[in-house]
Amino acid sequence: MYHQLTTDERYTLAAYRIQRLSQAEIARRMGRSPSTISRELKRNRTNAGIYTASKAVSRTSRVRRESRRKWYFSDAELQIVVALIRLDWSPEQVSLWLKKCRVLSISHSTIYRYIWYNYFFHGTLYKHLRQSNKKRRKKYRSRDSRGVLPNKAHITERPISAENKSRIGHFEIDTVHGSRDQHSIVTLVDRKSKFTIIGKLKNRSTEELNRKVVKLIKKQVNQVKTITADNGTEFHQYKVIENKTDATFYFANPYHSWERGLNENTNGLIRQYLPKRQSMRHITQKDCDAIALKLNRRPRKCLNMKTPEQVYVG
Repeated sequence: MYHQLTTDERYTLAAYRIQRLSQAEIARRMGRSPSTISRELKRNRTNAGIYTASKAVSRTSRVRRESRRKWYFSDAELQIVVALIRLDWSPEQVSLWLKKCRVLSISHSTIYRYIWYNYFFHGTLYKHLRQSNKKRRKKYRSRDSRGVLPNKAHITERPISAENKSRIGHFEIDTVHGSRDQHSIVTLVDRKSKFTIIGKLKNRSTEELNRKVVKLIKKQVNQVKTITADNGTEFHQYKVIENKTDATFYFANPYHSWERGLNENTNGLIRQYLPKRQSMRHITQKDCDAIALKLNRRPRKCLNMKTPEQVYVG
């Protein structure tokens, strides 16, 4: 592993240069790579081509001092960043959006540093960051114990526009649970626009889910054409939804969550507002709409920094 020359080594190098030793010999005696000696002599020599240890040490100290990371942004510029973080935008979203709008050029890593700088002084910006929860290990060898649905349409039968995300109206669906009580939510996400719809469920019955999903679908300006679901028992009465709407259900393979990766990712974003192991008893549909509005009005990198709402409404 490469290590910079120490002050003692620089004085030793200067002494060897006075003795007119070759760079290869100096490297051998110092136990250093010849390229390290060559770079040091080129980098820290004077305009006259003379290498002196005192000037080399002084120059190196100055470069290190000036290279320390500083805030190169005014308070007004940082307040713009703070305002967007408080909207629960991620540092990457803030960085890309500000750059696209030509307001400010700031990297997401700098924003993260500022957030933890704020945290050190007892600030609360870190609370607006998304939390990464530990994922359970998939049991690939486990037998699929979930119910088998007769005549269900497989995910491979979806229209091409659903597969390649070329058109609005192809959704993924899932349920998100809180604590051990019956209160939970259902989420639908459009594959093309990433537009998110959230509905509050008073219990985990298929009747309650069907009632809520039908209500949510009928509110949409854009027609819901297809819905891709997993094999959970809550979707066993999917025919009820199909009969009451124009949507067609398709089902992914058991334990293949990546086939509905968009929905899985969106549920992770929602967990920022509805953490695991916390009851959703006090969550209302109004709360769900507010969370969905926040997600739908965030610029997304995959949408060229447009918001899901912009793409969905067109």
